[in-house]
Amino acid sequence: MKTTIIALLITCIGFRASAQNYKPAVGSTVQFKVTNLGFGVNGSFTGVEGVIIFDPSAPAKSNFDTSIDAATVNTDNNLRDAHLKEDGYFSVKTYPRIKLVSSSITGNGKNTYVFMGTLTMKGKSQKISFPFTALASGDGWLFKGSFKINRKDFDIGGTSTISNEVEITLNIPVTKA
Repeated sequence: MKTTIIALLITCIGFRASAQNYKPAVGSTVQFKVTNLGFGVNGSFTGVEGVIIFDPSAPAKSNFDTSIDAATVNTDNNLRDAHLKEDGYFSVKTYPRIKLVSSSITGNGKNTYVFMGTLTMKGKSQKISFPFTALASGDGWLFKGSFKINRKDFDIGGTSTISNEVEITLNIPVTKA
């Protein structure tokens, strides 16, 4: 009887620690910061969707296949937001989603991991790698990370007065799918 209970507990603990499917929760945001004419401009996207398979004890089994709704760009300036949705920037009618897909996830210390994968915007894809944290939150996780991109790699903004470097910050709470 004791052996059966111990085996059952080990099975339950093992099941809980195995890879689980998650989906981005309401409130997930992707924020960005860029300099325009020497002034910082902050913005964000919502509409985060996708499937995240995450196993903190075996990160190599994890996989992120996510995207955001490009039309949700928000800089707290309606005129600028409308301009950013046009062809010279995000071209949201032609490219409605911005995709972030992992090729591998590795552990890098307690609650810290490294994402390696591909970022696709406006039909242009670039390999990307960045550290992120995963903190247990209710029946899911809170993923946080940041990285920098060159906007010109994605044909965003042409010869605009904005800086080429854009800082991206992810704040993605997820729940079981």
